[in-house]
Amino acid sequence: MSEMTPDNNPADIPSDRRDFFRISDHIGLEIRTLGPGEANRENPFNGDHMESLRSEFRRLDQDVRAQLANLAERDRLLTSLIKSLNGKLDTLARIMAFEQNPLQPGDWQDVTLSEGGLSFHSPTNRFSVGDQLALRMTLPPELFQPVATARVIDVVPDKSGGGKVHTEFTDIHDSDRQQIARHVMRWQIRQRQKD
Repeated sequence: MSEMTPDNNPADIPSDRRDFFRISDHIGLEIRTLGPGEANRENPFNGDHMESLRSEFRRLDQDVRAQLANLAERDRLLTSLIKSLNGKLDTLARIMAFEQNPLQPGDWQDVTLSEGGLSFHSPTNRFSVGDQLALRMTLPPELFQPVATARVIDVVPDKSGGGKVHTEFTDIHDSDRQQIARHVMRWQIRQRQKD
């Protein structure tokens, strides 16, 4: 059953994470263990040839947002239409990216997610406290794919030989953190609508 709780146990959680809300959700999760020197790599899930395109996309997106702010003062209807078209293009881009790199059924799992980190179940005991991980999350239904570098802060073994792995994000772009925040907020709204 899904639940949402504030991270408010000072004994277990660093002070900068206490204000984040956690949700229990079913998401796509890709994990790569990073070796020494890899933790600062821009995006460990894509080749370097994609980084220039991603940078250009971010630049164009910022340009559109800045121009929309100016246009909103003059023509609200046109601004609304352009925002809708921009959102439609963003959704199409996410669908195309997801179709090119579809997740396997085993890549979808139950996690506890917040803006500060996530926890997930590992079927093996391959993770240790202090490990640096690259995480790419696929957040349905919008198919956002935020990427973060995280540090393992705790591993709780279970009887199956695996365990619950708790991580905190150590490096995440603001735009990716905002995607997670929007996902958490939308998840909360959907839960309220179900009640």
